[in-house]
Amino acid sequence: MTARDEVLARIDAALGSHGTSPGGPVPDGYRTRGDLSGPELLDLLADRLADYRALVRRATPATLAAEISAALSAALSAALSEALAGRGARRLVVPPGLNIELPRSADVTVDAGLTAAELDRYDGVVTRAAVAIAETGTIVLDGSPGQGRRAITLVPDYHLCVVEASQVVQLVPEAVARLASAAGRPLTWISGPSATSDIELERVEGVHGPRTLEVVLVAG
Repeated sequence: MTARDEVLARIDAALGSHGTSPGGPVPDGYRTRGDLSGPELLDLLADRLADYRALVRRATPATLAAEISAALSAALSAALSEALAGRGARRLVVPPGLNIELPRSADVTVDAGLTAAELDRYDGVVTRAAVAIAETGTIVLDGSPGQGRRAITLVPDYHLCVVEASQVVQLVPEAVARLASAAGRPLTWISGPSATSDIELERVEGVHGPRTLEVVLVAG
């Protein structure tokens, strides 16, 4: 018996009467579809995002531009204030195909293959998302227009992500089903700002991604 066979046999034994042999039907009780919708679903996502220390704003299509402007202004006066003090401008990188109105005061560059060193000179990034999972507070980017390369959301210190209500699902299996067409592309799964507690269990943010994640939920 190989190690793989042994592991699968132990899983099969552990499932017992509650499951089936590996590769068979999904055991009863494993949820593949959620039962929340509308405001309840968005509220759950907002709560889980906040648990991960992400900042959350609510908007409608009519107020989206104003909320984005307010978010960027707040970022200027808070986490990014020291970095921006000497420049007096918001240097943002955005992916091709973003199609979102940004403040005229922002210095916006559309990514065309910027290097990591070049991306490090930008204060933040604004993107859309492919799907958001309410139960886990996770946002997934699949590299489509408006989302861009993985690098642009991993190097800048601030990530502002716009999530439409129609993109929110309750459970992970629902998200995986929606992402099937993008299975061949690199996917970025984001659950809050980048953080680690590897050293003496002290939380450090911004080690391998943005220090600040802000999400604008658009409903209506």
